[in-house]
Amino acid sequence: MMPIAPLMIEHRLIERMISLIQREGQRLASHPDGDLALVDTAVDFIRTYADRCHHGKEEGILFRDLREKNLSAEHAGVLQELIDEHNWARNKVLGLISAKTRFADGDREAAREVASIMRELAEFYPKHIEKEDKRFFIPVMDYFSEEEKATMLAEEFEFDRGLIHEKYRQTVETLEKAKLKNT
Repeated sequence: MMPIAPLMIEHRLIERMISLIQREGQRLASHPDGDLALVDTAVDFIRTYADRCHHGKEEGILFRDLREKNLSAEHAGVLQELIDEHNWARNKVLGLISAKTRFADGDREAAREVASIMRELAEFYPKHIEKEDKRFFIPVMDYFSEEEKATMLAEEFEFDRGLIHEKYRQTVETLEKAKLKNT
């Protein structure tokens, strides 16, 4: 198995979630009494799965190792585009969190912003995924030896093993800090 296989499998789950985000964004645009639980779930999914887990492996393993290679101008350009797109998505999610908070606090106009950001994310991810799957992942595998590919794949599996522990350790630490402030 190549190290891009888990990334491409993860893309399929991200696509399914993006479909749900798109539908909720459309519903919110026409009925601003939206499902805040779905927005919270979407934010958690994008931050934890799409960004920390998926982009974490891309940036922390694949892209890191590609930076050590003598990339063609085309591949170097696409690599930078992908990094810029990851940052764009992170900023959009921060905007979504802010708009959702204002909406939850009673700002009915914020529902339009939530819907707009959800629509932007739903438009962004399929194009981003297609770029990775069809224009980048497969061609860049030629830069690596079979041994390097195996090492990256093993590192990806190890990354995934530690992720759940990292997430919930941070959850407990955040709750502990909040409790200390309130005592």
